[in-house]
Amino acid sequence: MSTSSPEAVKKLLENMQTDLRSLSMECKKKFPPVKEAAESGIVKIKTIAARNTDILAALKENSSEVVQPFLMGCGTKEPKITQLCLAAIQRLMSHEVVSEAAAGNIINMLWQLMENGLEELKLLQTVLVLLTTNTVVHDEVLSKAIVLCFRLHFTKDNITNNTAAATVRQVVTVVFERMVAEDERFKGIVEQQPPVQGNTNRRSVSTLRPSAKDAYMLFQDLCQLVNADAPYWLVGMTEMTRTFGLELLESVLNDFPGVFLQHQEFSFLLKERVCPLVIKLFSPNIKFRQGSSSAASPAPVEKPYFPICMRLLRVVSVLIKHFYSLLVTECEIFLSLLVKFLDGEKPQWLRAVAVESVHRLCVQPHLLRSFCQSYDMKQHSTKVFRDIVNALGSFIQSLFIVPNASTTAVSAPAGGSGSGTQGTAQGGPGTGGVSGNLTTQAAFEYRGTWIPLMTVSVQGSAKATYLEMLDKVEPPSIPEGYAMSVAFSALLDLVRGITSMIERELATEEEAAAEFREAHPDQEWQPQPGAHLVWEEMVSACWCGLLAALSLLLDASTDETATENILKAELTMASLCGRLGLVTPRDAFITAICKASLPPHYALTVLSSNSNIQCMRTLLNLAHCHGAVLGTSWQLVLATLQHLVWILGLKPGVGGALKPGRAVEGPSTVLTTAVMTDLPVISNILSRLFESSQYLDDVSLHHLINALCSLSLEAMEMAYGNNKEPSLFAVAKLLETGLVNMDRIEILWRPLTGHLLEVCQHPNSRMREWGAEALTALIKAGLAYKHDPPLAKNQRLQLLLLNPLKELSNVLHADIRQKQLESVLQILQSQGDSLGPGWPLVLGVIGAIRNDQGESLIRTAFQCLQLVVTDFLPTMPCTCLQIVVDVAGSFGLQNQELNISLTSIGLLWNISDYFFQRGEAITQELEREEEALQKQAQEKGETLNRPFHPAPPFDCLWLCLYAKLGELCVDPRPAVRKSAGQTLFSTIAAHGTLLQQPTWHIVIWKVLFHLLDCVRKSSTTADKEKIESGGGNILIHHSRDTAEKQWAETWVLTLAGVARIFNTRRYLLQQLGDFFEAWEVLLNHIQSAALSKNNEVSLAALKSFQEILQIVTPVKDSDKAGDAFAAMGVPPVLIDPLSASGPGRPLVRSDSLVERLTRYNGAELQAPPPGEESALEDSALWWSAWNTWYRTGTDSTRPPSGPTEKLSFIPSQPFLTALIQIFPALYQHIKANFSMEDLKKLGVILHGAVSVPISSDASPFILPSYTEAVLTSLQEAVLTSLDVLQKAICVGPENLQVMYPAIFEQLLLFVEFSCKPPQYGRMETKHVANAKYNQAEWVALNYVPFAERSLEVVVDLYHKTACHKAVINEQVLQNIIKTLRMPLGLKYACPSESTWKLAVSSLLKVLSIGLPVARQHASSGKFDTMWPELANAFEDFLFTKSTPPDNLSIQEFQKNEAIDVEVVQLISTEILPFANFIPKDFVGQIMAMLNRGSIHSQSPSFTEAEIDVRMREEFSKVCFETLLQFSFSNKVSTPQEGYISRMALSVLLKRSQDVLRRYVEDERLSGRCPLPRQQVTEIIFVLKAISTLMDSLKKTQPENVDGNTWAQVIALYPTLVECITCSSSEVSSALKEALGPFKDFMQPPVSRVQNGES
Repeated sequence: MSTSSPEAVKKLLENMQTDLRSLSMECKKKFPPVKEAAESGIVKIKTIAARNTDILAALKENSSEVVQPFLMGCGTKEPKITQLCLAAIQRLMSHEVVSEAAAGNIINMLWQLMENGLEELKLLQTVLVLLTTNTVVHDEVLSKAIVLCFRLHFTKDNITNNTAAATVRQVVTVVFERMVAEDERFKGIVEQQPPVQGNTNRRSVSTLRPSAKDAYMLFQDLCQLVNADAPYWLVGMTEMTRTFGLELLESVLNDFPGVFLQHQEFSFLLKERVCPLVIKLFSPNIKFRQGSSSAASPAPVEKPYFPICMRLLRVVSVLIKHFYSLLVTECEIFLSLLVKFLDGEKPQWLRAVAVESVHRLCVQPHLLRSFCQSYDMKQHSTKVFRDIVNALGSFIQSLFIVPNASTTAVSAPAGGSGSGTQGTAQGGPGTGGVSGNLTTQAAFEYRGTWIPLMTVSVQGSAKATYLEMLDKVEPPSIPEGYAMSVAFSALLDLVRGITSMIERELATEEEAAAEFREAHPDQEWQPQPGAHLVWEEMVSACWCGLLAALSLLLDASTDETATENILKAELTMASLCGRLGLVTPRDAFITAICKASLPPHYALTVLSSNSNIQCMRTLLNLAHCHGAVLGTSWQLVLATLQHLVWILGLKPGVGGALKPGRAVEGPSTVLTTAVMTDLPVISNILSRLFESSQYLDDVSLHHLINALCSLSLEAMEMAYGNNKEPSLFAVAKLLETGLVNMDRIEILWRPLTGHLLEVCQHPNSRMREWGAEALTALIKAGLAYKHDPPLAKNQRLQLLLLNPLKELSNVLHADIRQKQLESVLQILQSQGDSLGPGWPLVLGVIGAIRNDQGESLIRTAFQCLQLVVTDFLPTMPCTCLQIVVDVAGSFGLQNQELNISLTSIGLLWNISDYFFQRGEAITQELEREEEALQKQAQEKGETLNRPFHPAPPFDCLWLCLYAKLGELCVDPRPAVRKSAGQTLFSTIAAHGTLLQQPTWHIVIWKVLFHLLDCVRKSSTTADKEKIESGGGNILIHHSRDTAEKQWAETWVLTLAGVARIFNTRRYLLQQLGDFFEAWEVLLNHIQSAALSKNNEVSLAALKSFQEILQIVTPVKDSDKAGDAFAAMGVPPVLIDPLSASGPGRPLVRSDSLVERLTRYNGAELQAPPPGEESALEDSALWWSAWNTWYRTGTDSTRPPSGPTEKLSFIPSQPFLTALIQIFPALYQHIKANFSMEDLKKLGVILHGAVSVPISSDASPFILPSYTEAVLTSLQEAVLTSLDVLQKAICVGPENLQVMYPAIFEQLLLFVEFSCKPPQYGRMETKHVANAKYNQAEWVALNYVPFAERSLEVVVDLYHKTACHKAVINEQVLQNIIKTLRMPLGLKYACPSESTWKLAVSSLLKVLSIGLPVARQHASSGKFDTMWPELANAFEDFLFTKSTPPDNLSIQEFQKNEAIDVEVVQLISTEILPFANFIPKDFVGQIMAMLNRGSIHSQSPSFTEAEIDVRMREEFSKVCFETLLQFSFSNKVSTPQEGYISRMALSVLLKRSQDVLRRYVEDERLSGRCPLPRQQVTEIIFVLKAISTLMDSLKKTQPENVDGNTWAQVIALYPTLVECITCSSSEVSSALKEALGPFKDFMQPPVSRVQNGES
């Protein structure tokens, strides 16, 4: 609520009335006049209130009357009343209703109260209210009021004094504020000032306005009072102190500088009154010397007085601060004085306040600049600025110098030097004077002087302590370290102020320059020379002093913050000097920082103190923020940083950043824990430092790079020949600098990488490792960086970046190569897609491997290659594909790591697959490239030089691939050979369709045959030594445990592969001109393999032989690709990924392959008509194959000639089987011209093959168990071959049939094997049944089944061919019989029982066919020789010399007897009936034989032994019957034959008679005893013979029987009857059979009897 609002006015009126009432009440008794005045006052107020609208104005007008009662009240001097009145008056004042007159009255009344010493505080309050609420008090009234306050200041009462002092200060301020307000009011109204007339009239104030005049009078009197003169205006002053006066002067000067600067009158006062006053008052301080005895001086010297001195300094500070421009000369004096006060001889307190004052100056840089301009830059002037700085420095130095014992009250604090290492300066309290658990106090410590450091003021403000001690009269005791602390702050503020000021101005100037250049690009910017001169002068003036002081402090500092600040100061100075181009001071500051960063004598013992660390951080900071101004000082900075890095044991990490290493390897380095915690920070700053190099211009950057390179060269020198940890600083930092300057890498790439490549070759491993790390990191970063233009469009830059990577391949150290390859891997992973023209370079690096490099290198390089092949083939130029093939090949050939060799072969397969799929694109690109090259070559007049030149470029790519695989196929390691072989043939099989026809010529001759030659050569010369199992844990199978065996496998693979290609690509190859030569070469290889002394190879060779003859079911070319793939386990999808497999359509379409062939070859290759491509029309090829087969067969089956001990090699059964199996198919193509001569050759081979024994360890697998009658597959094959021949002859022309006998001859040879196995040279063979399987013997096969099968074939064949002329002419039948004689004769002695049985049945079959033929041709004489053979055969068989085995059962015996019976029956049916056509001798032989077999030929007396040989009763009976039949037949051609029969009969009958009689006799004699067994057997035999004879007689025509015979038969009857009494049942039954037939003789015909009798 304002004082003028109606409510306030109303309240005021009420209050006044209340006050007056109270007054009247109080004064009622004692002071009636006052009471009356009060009451009339109430009336007055009421009247005013009633009559006026503006009540306040009315009140003010009448204020003298309104105030009167209260003044009277005060006059009573009654405390209660006085208080009430003063309160009321104050209320009026605060409402501003007091007029000038009233105010005067009030002041007078107050003066009276003052003189009476009443209500002093209330008085002061009232004066203050009066002066502050309005401006009605002027001139003398004002001065009276002020004097009143002054007088109250000097009372006996402390409270009053203090209050009065405050009031005086306030009143003085109010006076000046009124003047300022007045100036403000009159601003803009220009007044004509009368000129100031010199300094004649000191009181010439007529020109001033009222308030200004008051102020002027007041200020002038203050000066008078301080100077102890009488005042002009402040009349009535009784006493005054100088200190109070100075304080008031200072506050006016400080608070109202504008007044003095705007009004000449005031300026005049300053110059004329204030400055002389100050100088005068200073005099005691100037003259005074501490410690000089006053006695010695003539006049007593006034001692400096602290309160005045201190206040004077405050005034001086204000004067310099505000009025320097007015008082240049005076200030020079003041400043010189100040500098003097810092002297060591002055009292401590004086020095302290002086230093505080200097500090106040130091925080005002603009002021300092003015000093510099006004004094230092003027000739013949004191160098004030320089002196101030130097004085500060000297002051600081002086503090460290202890003058004498009396003043060294304070030495180092407790425990400060308790560490007991006082030996060196930094050894003692260098760590902050700490021992035990004292908390560290910040301090400086230098040469034993310890000065604590206090916080004296906030940075940039000079908050003084002693300049503020206005209440102290005695000089205070200055705590130790205070002066130092202030001086230190002053120094720092000085540096901070100057540098920031100059830098601000520099920045402004640069902005202006930039704007100017934008506006006027064609003109040169001209800076103001003045400004630069001032800056340079300021720096020049102060740098020496600053550096000296700062270095000393830095050395002495034990506090981190202090150190930090000192360093910051040095740093900013260095930077400023750099920016201003002042080289000497710049280098001086940098050197100081560098020196401080390193501990003293750091090579001896390193106690890296915090201070060192801080210096280092500063140094980093310097380089980081001010690198651009360092220029040549880089060398200094970097060398220091390198030392520090070494001391701190920082090790370079990723990207060159230095990180704390695990173990610090300096000499006996002791790092404090504080240091350790700082390390990460330092390493961080180090990194940032080099990051900031990106902001340097090109020249500065080159300075930096050169400095780093020379530093690095030094480090390299140092690292030679010792194992100490080398300094990697320079290398790491070169890397960091390169990384951050990628955008302009070209300008520094060559010097950078050139140097790093040198480092990479350094013998010290750490050194070169880092060289490589740096180089590879740079290359990777360079490639990854987004350059403008991008690398893809800037090939030159890309190659520039990649080149050092290639150079690394020349370094021999493995660790460097490892690094190189790892980075290649990373480059591929990140930039593989964009390498473009860089590919040859990268591939060159990957491929630069050597066998002496060790596994891990090769492994890394190989990872790179794998990545290339899997991911980047499509992105690289096609011209690089050949390099990829070469590189992959070189990995296959390296011998360090087998797995890599194998995998690289897999990669070659993948590459080939890629060629296949991208064929068209690759072809086009390569052909474009080829044209360009061709053009270049023509221009230069050279021929184009590339491998396999005449072939088109795409084919050349394939040929390179094949050639590489070919090299791998003859690698010393078997696994590699195997894998390479499989891959080579698979690729040719799968992708060969893409090659043009002429290229096939190269493939066959240069790739495949070349490979076969190499493999054959290696195989035949391979070592036969057993290879011990490798590596202890790898077991080698016995089939691969010699080099020879391992090569055998390779040979097998290679031959099979080539043969497969010849088979599957035959129609294509046949169109080449020299197919026949190629065919011959291939056959030659097959033959040499087949004849190699290795079962595996020879057998495989035959399989290949079979394949090229297409005995293996030939594949039509259309399906071939698919099958070839299937054989290799490659999914057919690979072949033609484009062919969609629709329903019912095979996946691989034949048409697509043919299309592709025509597409790629350009020439229209005619695909052959279906079905014909598998046939070899050219008979020359077949005969060539036959010759090969014949040579192979002959050589392999020829038995060894020498003694058998040196047994070289016997071909295996599977080999022979395969060999023989080839013949039938081969024969189909050569049968037209197959001659007898050829057949003989074949026979020799077949016989030889069957004769070859097998080794006993193989026999269990090949041989059937002896009891089984099974053929081996070889034997089957032999018979099949003959079968094929025989069938061909059968359907062939007549002239072929002459071959039949030869076939029979061959077969019969085989039949003989059943009894007489063939011999193989002179080899000892065991019979298979006796072979011990575990001994390495040779076992003859079981030839029985084979011979028997041959025999069956003979019978069959004879069955078909018996009537052929050749068969008859060549006496085949006789040969058959002759051959069969052996088994027939041996009978039970045959190796196998089945043999003679089969021989018999075969003989029977053959005879049944052959005898009619023989009879037919009897006259021709062609069979004459056969009959004796046949007779002998019968004889040998029926009456064999071998005895049946003991274990023959009755059944078996009977079966065998039945066979004998069959033979006799054949004689009776096929021979005897045709006796007329048969030679007589033969018939005679037969009859003799039958006779021998008949019953009557049986020996008349049986011994025990003979009975044991069982009798062939049935056989005898049949012989007998046959004999009888022949005897009684009417066809007896000669009497001799009949005679034989008749003789035989009579002998038989006679013998029968004897036997029977003897039996009856013996039976009778023996009584109950049975007769001996043999006698019973004999009688039974006789009885059986009689019954047989009776049967025969019955069947015969009566006229064929001789009468004599009848008589003898009948004569037997009685004897038979006599036997009836015999006791043996067996005899009885035989007897019954014998007696039965006699019934036919009971009625003999008459004619017979007559004949018989006559």
